[in-house]
Amino acid sequence: MDQKYLNTISELDNLVGLNSMERDAMETVSAVFPFRSHEYYLALIDWKDRHDPLRRIVIPDPSELSGGECPDHSCGKEEPVKTGWQQKYNHSGVLHLTDTCGGLCRFCFRKGISRENEPESTKDVSADIDCIREHTEITDVLLTGGDPLILETCRLELILRRLREIDHVNTIRIGSKMLAYNPLRILSDPDLCQVLSRYSTPEKRIYLLAHFNHPRELTDVAIRAAHELEKAGVLVINQTPILRGVNNEPGIFSDLFSKLTFAGISPYYIFQCRPSKGNRIFQVPVEQSYEIIQKSWQTCSGIAKQARFVMSHATGKIEIVGKTARHVFMRYHQSVDPTTAGKFLVFRSNPLARWFDDYRHTVTDFEPKMTWML
Repeated sequence: MDQKYLNTISELDNLVGLNSMERDAMETVSAVFPFRSHEYYLALIDWKDRHDPLRRIVIPDPSELSGGECPDHSCGKEEPVKTGWQQKYNHSGVLHLTDTCGGLCRFCFRKGISRENEPESTKDVSADIDCIREHTEITDVLLTGGDPLILETCRLELILRRLREIDHVNTIRIGSKMLAYNPLRILSDPDLCQVLSRYSTPEKRIYLLAHFNHPRELTDVAIRAAHELEKAGVLVINQTPILRGVNNEPGIFSDLFSKLTFAGISPYYIFQCRPSKGNRIFQVPVEQSYEIIQKSWQTCSGIAKQARFVMSHATGKIEIVGKTARHVFMRYHQSVDPTTAGKFLVFRSNPLARWFDDYRHTVTDFEPKMTWML
């Protein structure tokens, strides 16, 4: 029997068997923050362990209803995207193709946005592609949603073909958690890799931004699917947030980074979990997150240490680059305002800070003392 996507708690109950208290609690949560997953991913969960990290990633938890509002509009109060194109930075932008995902991450910063659960909820982006054509400064386009790989291959090909007809678009990135949620999407559709191979050329590559959050998601099947993408000329890189109860231990992060690089998947970004509505249970304080990363890297190769630890703030991507007992050091890795690009920031340490807006005390007169040893 073919594996399928599940969109309701009743379907989940029929598949794995829930007790009445679990079922009622999940129904209450999913009425606010919808549930969706795939049978492949659900089979990876240890259902005897209520704290199983993969369960935490995709199964509704009553603690999600405990709040966690965000002062930064880029995470907590994001409105549904009515038009497909958003030019966040001068040279790059985001093209939203669909509202549907292969699974709904419980920590998603858009979890409060009403979504359709049908693949047909696809956006008409024709006018948006015309807009990209007019803006010759755009060299990089990120395809996102939802998950672009939820689309039928023929629909995805049409979009890729039209983008490749634009000379100044060099890099196409596809943000997708499908390698973790349903790698069978890649393995069972040979047309998909043929299409990607056609539009990922040596001069103009397609990147697949995978979302492996825990080393157990890197199954043999997922790694095989990633290899098929690589054979098609697609460069697979990975990004993940730090998530309490999922990967907020140095040993788990070290294992994740190592398994990724062993499989030829380069770590790209590590995100501070956005404090969106319902995400409080996943948040780890910024400075604690930084320490987890540093400790995990002690047992990793240099290749595994390529990822940048950032916050995707309304003002840009802010990289956390270091800390002492008294100070935290950051810089604008990307900035909406070009005049602040690369700006270096020094704040007084705040062990309770969970987001950029929690740092109120900027150290404007910070002058580190340097001792030269001859």
